[in-house]
Amino acid sequence: MEFKDDCLIYRLNFIKDPREMYGLLKSQVNWRQDNITLFGKTHAIPRYHAWYGDPGAFYKYSRITIPINDWHPVIKEIKTEVEKVTKLKFNSVLLNYYRDGLDSNGWHSDNESELIKPIHVASVSLGAIRDMQFRRVGLTKVERSLSLESGSLLVMKSPLQEYWQHQIPKRKKVNEGRINLTFRLVSISS
Repeated sequence: MEFKDDCLIYRLNFIKDPREMYGLLKSQVNWRQDNITLFGKTHAIPRYHAWYGDPGAFYKYSRITIPINDWHPVIKEIKTEVEKVTKLKFNSVLLNYYRDGLDSNGWHSDNESELIKPIHVASVSLGAIRDMQFRRVGLTKVERSLSLESGSLLVMKSPLQEYWQHQIPKRKKVNEGRINLTFRLVSISS
């Protein structure tokens, strides 16, 4: 599948005061750093994360089940605005906190079994500008890169996750932190 711009929507200045929002979330979110095992070696994932959502909206990736937190009022407010702008429904959000440019997120597609199809992910960025790179599933060449600015909204609509992977690569010259909120719709379990 070709990279279609209707599958990727980018909007600047989505958050009115991204610096204030960054500080608030950095201090009030229940951040955690779990371990991950890759190629037989266990190490801490290279960022902090947290999961918020509706009751029963559990989420697991790379064999890590992140405990669910009840909606924080500010995160719920952002979700409402995201839903209004995107005309999509979300019941959960994965937050990632990148302390500096050495924290990263490797190549992946958001395609876990808990995600309801068609898979749409809405991503809000706060803090340092970081690149998000895209490549076709099964290939190694970066075909597209976006600089995600603080306060921006990126919507990855179906079927992007089926045919493309994305990553936030390490950047040695980035000395500031970044928080990313990725809103999702997952199956509810009791």
